[in-house]
Amino acid sequence: MNEIASIDWRNVAPLSPDDFEAAIRAVGAERYHDKHVFHQLLHGGKLNRDQVAAWALNRYCYQEAVPRKDAAFMSRVHDRELRREWIHRIHDHDGLDETGGIERWLVLTDALGFSRGYVQSRRGALPATKFAVEAYVRFVVEQPLVVAVASSLTELFAPAIHRERISGMLESYDFVDDHVMAYFKRRLSQAPRDSEFALAYVKNNARTRAEQEACVAAVQFKCNVLWAQLDALHHAYVTPGLIPPGAWRPGDANV
Repeated sequence: MNEIASIDWRNVAPLSPDDFEAAIRAVGAERYHDKHVFHQLLHGGKLNRDQVAAWALNRYCYQEAVPRKDAAFMSRVHDRELRREWIHRIHDHDGLDETGGIERWLVLTDALGFSRGYVQSRRGALPATKFAVEAYVRFVVEQPLVVAVASSLTELFAPAIHRERISGMLESYDFVDDHVMAYFKRRLSQAPRDSEFALAYVKNNARTRAEQEACVAAVQFKCNVLWAQLDALHHAYVTPGLIPPGAWRPGDANV
């Protein structure tokens, strides 16, 4: 058994706020999915159009799951101020008075040749993609509130990957342009705002060492969710190229 995992944290003094934050940030330095080979290929212009299309199609499942997990989280919250803060995440993705993130993602899949009905049905997504995103929703439903909030803290690491993606994809692929990349440009301002609030909430409400360790583990879990999606994409569409039954195949009609 892992020595750290076997520790009874109930009898260990809590980390200082600075050390707790450092432990959270260390997860991103080690595990965030910007280190995955699929992302390096995507941002480096090394994928073909069909492989980029597979990524966009599958990633839609994650985008669609985010407001559902946020709504599930809010259904458990009795603190009105926390609900008032958290609800803008749903507005950011579903849209309110302006176009939301899901609509902007559909602009990307439009440009890659998919019908919106096909994308929104999730029929062509990889099984592993759907399992991973639903595991994230269940995690947020089932874990203590502070741990559920901590699972969102991968947003701390998101702006760098968005900047890299914007520049790399615009430079490398002639089938994307500024309009198509609008989702990522908007997240450059949204993700820091969301992560700043969530980090402060976690640091203020994870008061014991056991709670702090559970929050760090939640960030690790979320990194695993993101990593698993890229593992599945790489296995199906890059190498060895084993696309499972029912998943989208380049050249499929009626998509």
